[in-house]
Amino acid sequence: MSKANELIGAAMEALAAEDQAAFDAAAAFLADRDDADRVLVEAVTGAISALWRNGWQPADVVRVAARRLTDWHGRAAADLIAWEMRAYAPATVDERWRDQLARLEATVWWKGGYLAARQARDRAGRLVTVSGVLELLALLTGLPRLETLSPPPGAARRTVRARAHAVSEKTLTRVRALLAKAESTAYEAEAETFMSAAQSLMAKYSIDAAMLDAQPGGGDAPAGIRIGIDAPYEQPKAVLLNLVAEANRCRVIWSQELGFATVMGFRADLSWVEMLFTSLLVQAQTSLVNSGTKKHGNGRSRNKTFRQSFLSAFASRIGERLAEATADAVAQESASRGTDLVPVLAAREQEVEQAVERLFPNLVSHAIRTSWDREGWAAGRTAADQASLEARER
Repeated sequence: MSKANELIGAAMEALAAEDQAAFDAAAAFLADRDDADRVLVEAVTGAISALWRNGWQPADVVRVAARRLTDWHGRAAADLIAWEMRAYAPATVDERWRDQLARLEATVWWKGGYLAARQARDRAGRLVTVSGVLELLALLTGLPRLETLSPPPGAARRTVRARAHAVSEKTLTRVRALLAKAESTAYEAEAETFMSAAQSLMAKYSIDAAMLDAQPGGGDAPAGIRIGIDAPYEQPKAVLLNLVAEANRCRVIWSQELGFATVMGFRADLSWVEMLFTSLLVQAQTSLVNSGTKKHGNGRSRNKTFRQSFLSAFASRIGERLAEATADAVAQESASRGTDLVPVLAAREQEVEQAVERLFPNLVSHAIRTSWDREGWAAGRTAADQASLEARER
């Protein structure tokens, strides 16, 4: 073992023992070595490769690095993921991974050694940069195994996509544009128009996909995605995601300690759940900001209980509206097609349940408790009633 590797090992042991002085000493010695950049980057990319085999995906790694450490560590993780991904032929990388890498803007932007480039970009001392990468390495080597949702890089095989999925990408592009307009406009009527168009597109596509999949030899199997659930107020946000997913024949498994939820379902439904959940969070946050600060009669702040109650009520009412809207949409489509869609969609839900049982055989349910504020609950219900879901309600 090289001296640099010995110093990395000593730094890892010091972090595990919460011995800051020993960590600082090992990091300082490592920072002075000429081979530190190569050895440290190799150690981190090796840890990243192991995470791919353990079910992790790029967005998961960056999310947990930023959550448990700092945003800087999240950026460094994205950089070193891009470096590690150079080892794989593009045809052997799953399309969902490529999408995540693009959203993360994970690129090899530096020339020469990474530590020197990162140090220069941050205008930081070398010891600070080395210490940060060591902290990232310690985190990555201690992460648990996750459920495998897609083949790791090097194992994926590019296939000819069905025509239905080509349509799906075009539909999703249009829906994203409509949601962005709904969230950005200051006029409620415009927001409702944009959201209505988005709802109509996705409701029709989801049922079309279900009917196509029901044909002999047609369709995808249920799959999974991970959606970040960030502090504060993670519990009501997780409840909101769960209710959105249930209305779209999906299941949610929340990993609170890791900051994400796994959503299981069919491709079209998963895409819509992610987009609708994100849009509803934007609408809820806008309403919260407009509600201002709240205080008790004695002047003490009650913002926390108000906002928790607001988001809990918002989620509850959205769930009610989505359940009603889903039932109406199925009834209308059944009438227009002259066939009962309920058995087809029920069979689809059963497939999702079976996929969850295979992937998560040891699930445990816990009750969720939250703070109560009467005004916050009433305001959350009102905001949910005003949220743009008119297309499905029609």
